[in-house]
Amino acid sequence: MKADAVFEGGGARGIAFVGAIQAMEEENVEWVRLAGTSAGAVIAALLASGYKSYEIRECLRELDFSKLRGRTFINRIPIFGMLLELMIHLGIYKNDYLETWVDSLLAKKGIKTFADLPDGKLKIIASDVSNGQMLIFPDDLNRYRMTPADLNISTAVMMSASLPFFYRPVIWKSKGLNKSYILDGGLLSNFPIWLFDAENPRFPTFGFRFVKDKVDIDPVIPTPLHLFKNIFKTMLQAHDLRHMNEETIGRTIQIPTGDINATDFELNDDEIDFLYKSGYTSAKEFLSKWDFEQYKVKRKAKRKEEVDVHDET
Repeated sequence: MKADAVFEGGGARGIAFVGAIQAMEEENVEWVRLAGTSAGAVIAALLASGYKSYEIRECLRELDFSKLRGRTFINRIPIFGMLLELMIHLGIYKNDYLETWVDSLLAKKGIKTFADLPDGKLKIIASDVSNGQMLIFPDDLNRYRMTPADLNISTAVMMSASLPFFYRPVIWKSKGLNKSYILDGGLLSNFPIWLFDAENPRFPTFGFRFVKDKVDIDPVIPTPLHLFKNIFKTMLQAHDLRHMNEETIGRTIQIPTGDINATDFELNDDEIDFLYKSGYTSAKEFLSKWDFEQYKVKRKAKRKEEVDVHDET
C-alpha cells in the first residue's frame, strides 16, 4: 500500500515513531511523500533518504542524547549562565550536534541537499520569527532567493527542531536579504496533517502524533514566570488541536508517551523500550481497523455536509 506520512514534533518522544514505522513496514506500506516538524522532521528526513525502521533504531542506539543539549562554558553555570545565554544568544543551548548527526546519516545514503531527493519527496516545517511566517522547506526557498540545492536537509531539520529559548535560533543570512531568525516549526504547526491533502486522494496520508488528551498547563499562575510557561505550552500544544476533527483522527496513529517530555534527553533503556513498543502497538492496532475506501466515503460525506451548511448560511 502506498501512503504519505506526516510526523508530529515531540523531541525525545520521537523514538516512538520508529516502532510505528516498523509496524507499517510489516504491512508493506510504501512511503511516497514524507513531512514532519522537529523530531518528526528527523524521522521524515531519514525515511525519505532510504532508511528503514531497523536502521533508524540502530542509529538512535548510537546517538548520544546528552549532546543534544549543546553545552557551552557559560550555560554550565547554574541559573546565571542560562540567563546570560538567553540574553546573548536568545537560547540556552546550541543545536549543532543534531545537524552534524543528521548530515552524517544522510551522507551514507548519498543525500545532502533537497535537490538530492525526488521533487516533493520531503517537506520540513520551520518558523521564520523575523517575518512571522511558517516555512515549508523546500517549497518556500524562493522567498529567500534560494533553490533546493542551496539548503542542506540537516540544516532544515535543525531549524525545525530549534525549540524557542531552549535552543538558540538559527540566524539565516540569505542572498541579498536581511537575516532571518528561524525556530521550531511547532510554533506555527506542530502537526501539519493538512500538508498533502487533495480533493480526491489516490492513497492515504497517515498522521503520526503523540496523545494529548488536554493541554498540559498549570492551573495556578502565581508568578510572571509561570504565566510565560503557560503561554509557551499553550502555543506549542494547542495550535494543531483544532485540526483533530473526526476525519483527521480517522487517519492518525495516536501514540501514548506516558509522562515523557520532549526535552527528556537522558532516557533510560526502559523508557526507550516503552516508547518504541507504544509506537509499534499503536500502529498495529490502527492498521487492524484501517479501511481506505470506507475513509473516503466518510470524508466525502463530511465535505458535502460542510458545503451544505455553508450554503445555508
